[in-house]
Amino acid sequence: MLGTVLYGPRDVRFEERDIPKIVKPTDAIIRLSATCICGSDLWPYRGIQAVAQPTPMGHEYCGIVEEVGREVRNIKPSQFVVGSFAISDNTCVICRDGYQSSCLQREFMTSAQASLVRVPLADGTLVATRDLPPKELIPSLLATSDVLGTGWFAADAANVKPGSTVVVVGDGAVGLLGVLSAKQMGAERIIAMSRHESRQKLAREFGATDIVTERGDEGVARIKELNNGVGADSVLECVGTQESMMQAIKSTRPGGYMSYVGVPHGVSLDGEQLFFAEVHLHGGPAPVRRYLPELIKLVLNEKINPGKVFDLTLPLDHVAEGYRAMDERRAIKTLLRP
Repeated sequence: MLGTVLYGPRDVRFEERDIPKIVKPTDAIIRLSATCICGSDLWPYRGIQAVAQPTPMGHEYCGIVEEVGREVRNIKPSQFVVGSFAISDNTCVICRDGYQSSCLQREFMTSAQASLVRVPLADGTLVATRDLPPKELIPSLLATSDVLGTGWFAADAANVKPGSTVVVVGDGAVGLLGVLSAKQMGAERIIAMSRHESRQKLAREFGATDIVTERGDEGVARIKELNNGVGADSVLECVGTQESMMQAIKSTRPGGYMSYVGVPHGVSLDGEQLFFAEVHLHGGPAPVRRYLPELIKLVLNEKINPGKVFDLTLPLDHVAEGYRAMDERRAIKTLLRP
């Protein structure tokens, strides 16, 4: 079987890998209908996050079940399934509280940019659709596996409510789907921070009412100017840098809520500054499994179309070009067809 392996900065190869097999009785083997490249994959691709050895890549996936282990009860061969990037049993005390991304048996999917993938803890991780979905919905179903689920968590963790004013920091796929999520949750005003025309256009399609191009103190001032001198009720941080984190905190009104779902790199926070900011902070790896049933239903009922974030589709063996396109910001998100 061929799959994606990262050897070092900007060295992505599509090469022979072992065919996945059932290792534990709770495993399932999935033949992927689609996979993709995540913005978080760019951290190791750019060398910002070191890789010590050749590393299989990919954590977003959906497809057809080929085989299940003897202890799998709810997932059956021939079903179409979507799985979270975080593997979970969905039964431990943490999962029952809705934080499957911190399951006591948690693993992370790391090898989904291939034609086949092994999914541990299949009953807890995978959600099956009743029927095989039409091909045109596959991109949107794939989006639920991570970027939509993460955007939804960002809006939920930031306490987006009907009538809220929301700011989204970051115009990557997660930020754009944070806009969509805030719209679905009833936000009245959604301010997307973006400097890229194509991304601004998609943000407006997803529900953004305003675009702010300024950054730093100028960006904060512009947010407050749009909100009668105060920050927003809810702010979604969807990047993971020091600049984006401070932008988000300063854009939140006292008493407001800020979520952070961008994987942090080089971020440090000043305790005194946080103390006087008086904002609620909540974030981390998104518990996508909590939201999957609802999000899949919204997609299948064609209430939302998160698959629009895939503005480049390539065959899987062209994966290196997909990485280059995202690295150079020629693409928001690359969908890969096995």
